[in-house]
Amino acid sequence: MSFSAEWLALREPYDLRARNAAVLDAVVAAFAGHPSIAIVDLASGTGSTARALAPRLPARQAWRLTDNDLGLLARASVAKVPERAQVTVVPFDLSLDLEAALWAPVDLVTTSALLDLVSEGWLERLAVETAVRGLPVYAALSYDGRVAFSPSDPADADIIAAVNAHQRRDKGFGPALGPTAARAAVARFQALGHVVVQGTSDWVFGPSDQQIQLEMCAGWAQAACETGIAKRDTARWLARRHSAIDTGRSSIQVGHVDMFARPTGTR
Repeated sequence: MSFSAEWLALREPYDLRARNAAVLDAVVAAFAGHPSIAIVDLASGTGSTARALAPRLPARQAWRLTDNDLGLLARASVAKVPERAQVTVVPFDLSLDLEAALWAPVDLVTTSALLDLVSEGWLERLAVETAVRGLPVYAALSYDGRVAFSPSDPADADIIAAVNAHQRRDKGFGPALGPTAARAAVARFQALGHVVVQGTSDWVFGPSDQQIQLEMCAGWAQAACETGIAKRDTARWLARRHSAIDTGRSSIQVGHVDMFARPTGTR
């Protein structure tokens, strides 16, 4: 599946703010003293991971950004990164061509907001293919199913339960891991002998963050309807949420997890 450039631009500042500092520090520390790093970014979108991580890496960097959306890659090709970071874009259908995306010299694999969209089988491919190559993996912003609203609404729990069920549907990689993705990824990489640093990277939307709250609630309402929640009940929930947002009374926290998995004895 793909996301619009407008949605990715809207969420990027919140993604950047949410990224877990301890996990980022672990990535940077793993490459301390390296004169150069070759990085492949999976499902790059417009290049937000490169923009977030490149300034923190002191070494020369060669980024290879991969995605199946040519429009997003066109925007990624002009991503603003430090001069020491060179960016190339390569179209890949990662559901089919993961192994090809990892082919060529690579020191680090990165991705953001991807693991909750993939299947258990695809995660296994990622874990095994990176493990046999001795590659560390930085996977950020995996949705974990936690959503907290203020003020609360009696229908919140039912709506988010429906959303989390929707997240398990096929997103192009087979039945998605959805909210279980981060936990599954940590367990699988640890089982392969990796040292894993993990931490929460929650979105926090305050009363002034109205546009993204409206977009999120609209998306959740649509997902709830698609999973069978009564449209009338969902519409009433959405109207109440809109009222709270429009009057500056709404805050929302959305749970995410970041992970850095590093093979022991390598790199």
